[in-house]
Amino acid sequence: MATLFIRHRVADYAKWRKVYNDFDTERRGMGVSRHGVYTLDGNPNDVTVYHEFASMEAAKAFAGNPRLKEVMQTAGVQDAPDIWFTNKD
Repeated sequence: MATLFIRHRVADYAKWRKVYNDFDTERRGMGVSRHGVYTLDGNPNDVTVYHEFASMEAAKAFAGNPRLKEVMQTAGVQDAPDIWFTNKD
């Protein structure tokens, strides 16, 4: 199993969360099997999310999908996100 982590700053957490939630069906169709959202204590606009996938190839395809970048822009993501890929032992 592969897990993708993304940390980014957003302009408005409530707006970002609505777009994130609305993207759920499409996200699952792109291979996400589980996901979670975390916000920095004291700053909800500093968001870290994780997405789990069956394979590293699926995780990398998701991260590189132009649709994801479009949704992130709509959601108000500021600056380039920090992205890292992990394998679960």
